[in-house]
Amino acid sequence: MDPQVTAQADALARLYLFPFALKVVSAVAIWVVGGWAIHLIRGAFSRAMRIRRVDATLTRYLDASANVLLKALVLITILGVLGIQTTSFAALMAAAGIAIGAAWAGMLANFAAGLFLLTFRPFKVGDLIAAGGITGTVREIGLFVTSIDTPDQVLTYVGNNKLFADNVQNFSANPFRRVDLTAQVPPSVNLLESIGRLREQVRRVPNVLAQPEPSVEILTYNPSASVVTVRPYCRSEDYWQVYFDTNRVITELYSRATVVA
Repeated sequence: MDPQVTAQADALARLYLFPFALKVVSAVAIWVVGGWAIHLIRGAFSRAMRIRRVDATLTRYLDASANVLLKALVLITILGVLGIQTTSFAALMAAAGIAIGAAWAGMLANFAAGLFLLTFRPFKVGDLIAAGGITGTVREIGLFVTSIDTPDQVLTYVGNNKLFADNVQNFSANPFRRVDLTAQVPPSVNLLESIGRLREQVRRVPNVLAQPEPSVEILTYNPSASVVTVRPYCRSEDYWQVYFDTNRVITELYSRATVVA
């Protein structure tokens, strides 16, 4: 082979091939080391979330987001090592993010609200709530929607943004709640005496709490037909049983009194 050609080939190799090979080796090394570092960071993050007892759904989301972000940074670094201009690439990603954000504004609002719900926890799975026009038991708090079982066993999905922007009543947050009922007292019945009997019978209703004591008081007085208010207390899960049983007690008491009279 011509020595001049060999010399030119060696020069080209030193000028282009060797630097490019070095860049490729560096890129592979960055990918391997970067993947190892990402694995360590994710492991440390997961342990920290477990120690702080952060919600599992929020932990998975943050872990996945961190994984994507860190891998994107490693990829941009590799492109820079290979000599590819990353400025335009970063600008393209930013423009795509803006376009996607504008197109998915509603989804992103639900997503952000989901993060707030999981962080501030105004309610948890299993709680009975009223929010967004829906009353029911929370089955799952997702990143975009929350699933709620209504009392008639209809599974309803509510956007997290609607829940977060609306007033939320959590009936399970406190250890007990009050049942509010009223009863019209027949004019033939001794009002004060019937209140005492009714209070005693309400105390015997299953799952009515002894403390606070059930309240039976005169709401409005009228010689022809007075109205009393009946207010027993119970645990949230016993509400409807106490509600119906107390109604039955009221009906039986005043029906018998009317018959006797």
